[in-house]
Amino acid sequence: MPEEPADVLLVERRPDGVAVLTLNDPGRRNAMSDELTAAWKPAIEDLRRDAGLRCVVVTGAGSAFSSGGNLSWLAGTGSVAVPPLRDRMLEFYRTWLAIRALEVPTIAAVNGHAVGAGLCLALACDLRYAADDAKLLAPFTALGLHPGMAATWLFPEVAGLPLAREMLLAGRVLTGAEAAAHGLVNQAFPRADLPAEALAVAAKIAAQAPIATRLTKVALSGGGHPDMESALRWESLAQPVTMSSKDMREGLAAQREKRSPRFTGE
Repeated sequence: MPEEPADVLLVERRPDGVAVLTLNDPGRRNAMSDELTAAWKPAIEDLRRDAGLRCVVVTGAGSAFSSGGNLSWLAGTGSVAVPPLRDRMLEFYRTWLAIRALEVPTIAAVNGHAVGAGLCLALACDLRYAADDAKLLAPFTALGLHPGMAATWLFPEVAGLPLAREMLLAGRVLTGAEAAAHGLVNQAFPRADLPAEALAVAAKIAAQAPIATRLTKVALSGGGHPDMESALRWESLAQPVTMSSKDMREGLAAQREKRSPRFTGE
């Protein structure tokens, strides 16, 4: 077995309010091991409590984003009853998908292979940017498994049912460039350019007004509002909240004075 790295999850706090989470177990292609899962949970909780946070970027060390769930323990599950397996899987799903509950925008920088639950982690982020030669796949049924990690909800939400069916039923594999063409990721870049490109987007997000950004994320969560009337009712409350903020006055002043705004989240 590859030597266990000292820190399977790296957390970098940048001065602009961007946090970068790096899955750091390249010897196992950043598989979602018990060690990495245990590190992920408190890291997300710390970010949730950080009032100065503006954006989160998730990426992988080495040649993979994440190879997904650690499959080594599955061989012995045939003798385990369904209820304890269900409890274990639900805890695993909810731990990793807690990133979706962060109030700030999240970005997946898919630097390499994103497989199964690893791809679902990327789909759970608000924005996705991929290396053009990355491989994205969800081979659950090829392993005799039903999809997990909210795959049957995330794939249709991000890219629609036709592609969801093709990837989950027929095992279609997409490169990062193909994923961009199908809307599974926002854009694809040469692998060497991906970190800088993803951080540039994160910096743009971090420079926007924090209150307005967080409320906009809420409005778009879960696929957005069910109808236009629901959107109008939300906006008629959320927009006045931002109208009463110091940040709106700063934004208007900056536009008038032809300078970059300095938003404080007040």
